[in-house]
Amino acid sequence: MKKYRISIAIFIIIVVVLIIQYNEDLRPISTENDKEVIKVELPLGSSVKGISEQLKQQGAIKNSLVFRIYSKLEGINSKYKAGIYYLDTGMSIKEIAEILQHGKGYNEVIRFTIPEGYEVRMIIDKLEELGIGNKDRFYEVINNYTYNYDFLENIPENATPLEGYLFPDTYEIFKSAKEEDIIKKMLDKFNSVFTDEYKERTAELNMTINDVITLASIIEREAKADKERKIVSSVFHNRLKINMLLGSCATVQYILKERKEVLPTKDLEVESPYNTYKHPGLPPGPIASPGIKSIEAALYPDDTDYLYFVAEKDGTHYFSKTLDEHLRAQKRINSE
Repeated sequence: MKKYRISIAIFIIIVVVLIIQYNEDLRPISTENDKEVIKVELPLGSSVKGISEQLKQQGAIKNSLVFRIYSKLEGINSKYKAGIYYLDTGMSIKEIAEILQHGKGYNEVIRFTIPEGYEVRMIIDKLEELGIGNKDRFYEVINNYTYNYDFLENIPENATPLEGYLFPDTYEIFKSAKEEDIIKKMLDKFNSVFTDEYKERTAELNMTINDVITLASIIEREAKADKERKIVSSVFHNRLKINMLLGSCATVQYILKERKEVLPTKDLEVESPYNTYKHPGLPPGPIASPGIKSIEAALYPDDTDYLYFVAEKDGTHYFSKTLDEHLRAQKRINSE
């Protein structure tokens, strides 16, 4: 019986200590006289655990577990709003939770989508149409900023800056985001998408990342059907192996800044390192932002002997191994 009483007493003491500690951790970190302002950015979809750990890491609260317990007890687990907040170390957990719950300091979140195959100029035009950022500022950021990503190393100087690396996806940004923040977000996405496996495969192909993304961008523009991407890729890989001109209309359209359905002969004669009808090999850089399917097609082409393809009326392609077969296919399609 005595041991039982001792155990009860110890249990009560532990509970009392925990309650005291809990209440202490609810209190502000600093006094009113020495408080500091802290900027906290909570992305959309942040969990209470993620929010609590971020608040603790940035010095806004004493204990992340206590924040989670308080949120649970108050029934506000899923009521915190994303945004940028300016908190201070003189705030209690109760005060911070009140601010995050009601969005005081809330910064509007904007969602936008960059389609696959968009060029840098098209991306900027779209953002401007949506009222996101300033066009001139975007170009200044793209052309003059230095970004520390390994995939941007060794890109030729005559390539369009960042072309192909602003990854096509749906993004969510705060309305107050600066142009450089938006560009970095898209580059970060590319960095996460182009995995170590892709880098290893790039080395196996004896290519650079810029080579792969350049080829992927051409595939993106040439292949409308997903099932044909790897076949189109095989054509270009086969041509590169024998030093044959790639002859991609998409690269000429990139020079002209106009996506014509049919290119007259004079357009094919335009002088530019991007003109794959005149210069062998890949152009200096990508001609658009390729999606993941085109990147994979560039890395893992089908094993074929095809050297030519021509567009059918429905947008798919007829593939040929010889020039004679290709010319016959062209004649057939033109006569239909």
